[in-house]
Amino acid sequence: MTENAIEICGLRKTYRGSAKNGPKEALKGIDLAIPRGMIFGLLGPNGAGKSTIINILAGLVNKTSGQVRIWGFDQDVNPRQSRASIGVMPQEPNLDPFFTPRQSLEVQAGLYGVPPAQRKTDDILDLIGLTDKAGAYARTLSGGMRRRLLLGKALVHTPQILVLDEPTAGVDIELRNMLWANVRKLNEQGMTIILTTHYLEEAEAMCDEIAIINHGALVTRDTTANLLGRIDAKTMVIVPEAPALLPDLPQGVEGHRRDDGALIFTYRTTQVPAEAVLAAVRKAGIAIRDVKTEEANLEDVFLSLTAGAHATG
Repeated sequence: MTENAIEICGLRKTYRGSAKNGPKEALKGIDLAIPRGMIFGLLGPNGAGKSTIINILAGLVNKTSGQVRIWGFDQDVNPRQSRASIGVMPQEPNLDPFFTPRQSLEVQAGLYGVPPAQRKTDDILDLIGLTDKAGAYARTLSGGMRRRLLLGKALVHTPQILVLDEPTAGVDIELRNMLWANVRKLNEQGMTIILTTHYLEEAEAMCDEIAIINHGALVTRDTTANLLGRIDAKTMVIVPEAPALLPDLPQGVEGHRRDDGALIFTYRTTQVPAEAVLAAVRKAGIAIRDVKTEEANLEDVFLSLTAGAHATG
């Protein structure tokens, strides 16, 4: 049995398109292997192809060519087993307004062929914090509760892999924290998690590895730590004791003065030592009240790798 939860090889998807615009190639030969037990981030601009990949994994979209293996099962050879190995929490709510959370989970479990005696409806309601709303119609639930119910529906057949498509888009901080606590708990129990998110700080905090997709192609894939290490940009923020102008700066350092009087210096650590920046400040006779430095974050990496991307919705 393979050690990978997902194996994608040469995955292509071409949409027919209109007579005016012609075919659109949404995926251009993606190769991607996701190890078991990982929290894996799938990032990219709008229209990059992330949702197409997820919909193909979920069996909702037919690929044009390529191979997809889910938990060791070839999607073409063993479609039922591959689909049973994965649960998907979609980006958009798809709940029957006249079903209660309990009924929604029971019906979903039935669709996956889970025998009544093996269903974990009560456990799932407890996990997603809807035990007290188990008998309420879905149409009466708040937006956050509906989001939690979507997570519950993805878990009814105890999949080995959980895919979360923009799970915290538009939700409040409290719900976001609850969702991520649940994700960490499920991952600690051995479940492989794949997520797409627009909140890059969230991916930075949650993901072991990240793949970045752009224009239907894989731009890069690496551990989160290695991705952050690719950009050695650093920002130094100096708060002077008294209002001060920017000093003469060494080559390779860019500076500007914020409206609050703080002096901001950006430089690359491989080219300029921090001491050179401080020396320029001292030489200008600027007394320092406070100083701090900031490392590059995932947003910096993302923007550098997807420069020139155009959002397409």
